[in-house]
Amino acid sequence: MKPVFRPLILFLLHVLASGCRREPVVPALSGLPVILCAGDSITASSYPKHLKKLLVRDGLAVQVINAGVKGDSTAEYIRFLEKSRIIERCDPSWVLLQLGTNDLRIDSHATTTAQFRANLEAILDRIARHRNKDGSTPRIILATIPPIPVEVRWHFDAGSRARVEAEINPAIRAIASQRGLILADHHALFAARPDLLPDVHPSEDGYLALAASWHRILAPLVSTAAANKTEVR
Repeated sequence: MKPVFRPLILFLLHVLASGCRREPVVPALSGLPVILCAGDSITASSYPKHLKKLLVRDGLAVQVINAGVKGDSTAEYIRFLEKSRIIERCDPSWVLLQLGTNDLRIDSHATTTAQFRANLEAILDRIARHRNKDGSTPRIILATIPPIPVEVRWHFDAGSRARVEAEINPAIRAIASQRGLILADHHALFAARPDLLPDVHPSEDGYLALAASWHRILAPLVSTAAANKTEVR
């Protein structure tokens, strides 16, 4: 392929991808405490429904809302939050946030590490500024991103794969530490079980493992909050 055509093809691929973009629809609120699953296609796929089943199994009454947007980088997710006002509309008790994979793309989504950090901080600031109707602030659980196990033509290359461990996850860990956030280490999860991550996206068993990882952290928090609410009454 002649170099002159490559930028045009990348642009056309981006336009096509944007045209297929599907933003989540905010469901009717049930009145139960809301767990908002925020992120890209790894979130938009099946882990939130598996997480809901695990919480229901525990007897925990919550509403799990999938706010994953396929293909979103951190910059695009900022725009989604502004446009949808999903935080303001859902009043989440907890926000599970995993973003960064699409920032490593080599097409128009490509993001420097400095800009990634600034974007992620902006997303966290927006969530932290929100006050729910009961006066509480959403609790955020921040996740590292999984490895990129293969190169994907036009989207991810060897440099993308290297940046996961060298740049993006260290930035996520540092931000979590600075803000005192709970960290879900999903990079470690999939690094230990590469069979669960055959591509950029997990297998269905991988999504089950992802849901279980969130559940291990979240279930005790939801249980404690429910117990405290009962005591207050």
